[in-house]
Amino acid sequence: MAKGMILAAGQGTRVRPLTKYLPKPMIPILGKPVMEYLIEHMACHGIVEIMVNVAYHNHKIEQYFGDGHRWGVEIGYSYEGVREQGDVIPKPMGSAGGMRRIQDFSGFFDEPTLVLCGDALIDLDIGAALYEHKTKGAIASVVALDVPREEVQNYGIVVANAEGQIQSFQEKPKPAEAKSTLASTGIYIFNPEVLDLVPPGQTYDIGAQLFPQLVEQKLPFYAQKRFFNWIDIGRVSDYWSVLQRVLRGELAQMTMPGREVRPGVWSGLNTSVAWDQVDIQGPVYLGSSVKIEAGARIIGPCWIGHGSVIRSGATVTRSILMEYTRIAAGMHFDEMIVSPDYCVTRAGVTLYRGDDNVQLRWGDARA
Repeated sequence: MAKGMILAAGQGTRVRPLTKYLPKPMIPILGKPVMEYLIEHMACHGIVEIMVNVAYHNHKIEQYFGDGHRWGVEIGYSYEGVREQGDVIPKPMGSAGGMRRIQDFSGFFDEPTLVLCGDALIDLDIGAALYEHKTKGAIASVVALDVPREEVQNYGIVVANAEGQIQSFQEKPKPAEAKSTLASTGIYIFNPEVLDLVPPGQTYDIGAQLFPQLVEQKLPFYAQKRFFNWIDIGRVSDYWSVLQRVLRGELAQMTMPGREVRPGVWSGLNTSVAWDQVDIQGPVYLGSSVKIEAGARIIGPCWIGHGSVIRSGATVTRSILMEYTRIAAGMHFDEMIVSPDYCVTRAGVTLYRGDDNVQLRWGDARA
């Protein structure tokens, strides 16, 4: 059997403004935090003891997941922070440093541990990955995914020999310079002795510091080439793309909440929709207490968060509305993420309420 570790202490700067008030693992997909899907997946594969390192907005994670009993698991938390002038403020210790801190505190990692980043959706066969780790005699394994050569510059690339033993890494190489097309997915399996290599009490990173150490010492450190869905929310534009794929039904394990009230249109409770006077083309989800006025148009894939209002004559196309967002009469939003305070284009350009260039486009799209 194995234990679990979810890395959730990062600030999520690349997905701002989504992480202005939320930690990255709490970003919602179909109304559920990304991290919830990870916990469900781990539980399905028998990993029921899970540690989570937290820092920024830690209370949002801890209050939502609690002790984990709703998912049939036990969850523990390790807060990474320091005391300054009487206040405790977040100070992440790095992915490896955070794990070493837990180990020094309690010795939790006493068997192979599956390590996941808290900001990606996966359907990895965890049992097969653990079996390969054990049969190869690895002390550390990196689960990798083969990517097209023209996309290698988007990933950390793993270079391994014919037996899978890792020789080196390349960080976002140009296609012509890439020595491999195996992308690291941020999914690792560690034996307890790996953490002995991490200096105690220091900020230490798995990818930048621990892995080069394993390679240099020629320890049994292997890459696993696996075929599975891995959807990383590294940037705001990734979030838009992920939700578009999910709403189109491309991921088998992701089921639409609510009730299908029309073909391709799902609804939560207590919605007010002028059904005979609106144009809604699925796939579209309407959250609870959503109001769609007569003359509005919604062209999916769209997610309309609970409490939102789309007024008469407005058009929302291939977009995501966060909860309690109000779209003014006659306004048009195309391929955007919209909240009461900001909207983000498909390319990741953020427009905040009050910006001069937003006034004509935004109207009163507010809660």
